[in-house]
Amino acid sequence: MSEKGILPSRFLFCLITISMFLLIISSSFLLQFSSTSFIPRSVFKLILLNSTSVFLKANVENEPMKLPFMSSKDSQTATGTSSNSNSGNRMAGSFGRQKGKKCDPGQVLLRVYMYDLPPEFHFGLLGWKGKPNQTWPDVSKQSRIWPYPGGLNLQHSIEYWLTLDLLSSNIANIGRPCTTIRVMNSSLADVIFVPFFSSLSYNRYSKLRGKENISVNKMLQRKLVQFLMNQDEWKRLGGKDHLIVAHHPNSMLDARRKLGSAMFVLADFGRYPVEIANVEKDIIAPYMHLVRTIPGGESPPFDQRPTLAYFQGAIYRKDGGVIRQELYYLLKDEKDVHFTFGSIQGDGVKNAGQGMASSKFCLNIAGDTPSSNRLFDAIASHCVPVIISDEIELPFEDVLDYSEFCITVHSTDAIKKGFLLNLLRGIKQEQWTKMWERLKEVVQHFEYQYPSQPGDAVDMIWEAVSRKVPSVRFKIHKSNRYIKSHHPMF
Repeated sequence: MSEKGILPSRFLFCLITISMFLLIISSSFLLQFSSTSFIPRSVFKLILLNSTSVFLKANVENEPMKLPFMSSKDSQTATGTSSNSNSGNRMAGSFGRQKGKKCDPGQVLLRVYMYDLPPEFHFGLLGWKGKPNQTWPDVSKQSRIWPYPGGLNLQHSIEYWLTLDLLSSNIANIGRPCTTIRVMNSSLADVIFVPFFSSLSYNRYSKLRGKENISVNKMLQRKLVQFLMNQDEWKRLGGKDHLIVAHHPNSMLDARRKLGSAMFVLADFGRYPVEIANVEKDIIAPYMHLVRTIPGGESPPFDQRPTLAYFQGAIYRKDGGVIRQELYYLLKDEKDVHFTFGSIQGDGVKNAGQGMASSKFCLNIAGDTPSSNRLFDAIASHCVPVIISDEIELPFEDVLDYSEFCITVHSTDAIKKGFLLNLLRGIKQEQWTKMWERLKEVVQHFEYQYPSQPGDAVDMIWEAVSRKVPSVRFKIHKSNRYIKSHHPMF
């Protein structure tokens, strides 16, 4: 073969060899990653952690907690229980705050503008009276916080805790997470908060008194609608960026349709038409539990809980709650089941807490509405909840996997003779213990307190609101597509 023919052949051989070498190197590089992603798992977790918040235990510096948006197994790596724990701790401090330091508005997850409504809409309903022209009570010291009524009122007190948190967000000597901060200029806000204690207004002021022609509750709703409709903030986006708490299912009955474009904080959607309230735009918040939270170290394990299943409450209910009667007749005579009528009167709450703490499973059955405080009492008692409510929506379910610490049963299955008992008795100690351990981890996410702490119910609600903001912006931007074409600048 001539020299001219050999040169192209050698060149082609070298080109093929180099190409194969590069292909092998590329394949090896890709195989180091997840089989389902081109992004390394560790890098993916870093991205996830920088897009959401990581929680620290209250009053414990640099001690990471398990992340609610990951499984228990994943959170061990993300929070730094692996060898590289320092980087996890640095990220965990991004939304924390030490006493004596104010939160940086540029670093918080959510900026909230709160209307300075007159006290008659909020703390005035609690009996608070400030000085002339004073809108808000002093919240700089915990001993000065105006108390909320006890009993069943407490279970729907969510607006109270959120308002307190906003009022304290600009006070340097209060240690709270920097997830949310109150801004005084509405143009800088992600969300506009309406501080109306609607659940308290319904519970205490919905009946006519004396010579009243209209109840205080109805009057306040009318005033609120009139106020909001006249605000530039409402007119700007039609109320879509407003946040209204209406946790009691009967609160805001007269105003909810007129204010339905706003985001609602609710207990469930049981008494709302889908066009007014839905999971796409609204936030489901946990009830404030009434029983005492059992410290993790004092929680009775499997063999110290003699009762298989526990239910105490109203048995005869309307609507979807009819299932309570059917289950009562199926279970009332079982020796290891406690199923009886009960109320909060006397020592009712204390007795319920003791009963739940001595039970392996606690039944959360639909009543007049899909949800009830009973679920959160069970969580506080580390009693594995058994949810029998087909229409229920659960708080923070986009970041919490309830199957790790709850059992959910369809109503049609629950009322089959023997089905529920066979299911619960078939759960072995090892499986129950895993759910019990997870309950002790997630219970913090259902605690209301002042000041709020990283990962508690208040903090989780604000985070849930922040996850709705992009959707609100998307809808607004989409609706604005053709505005400029109809009103050209030139």
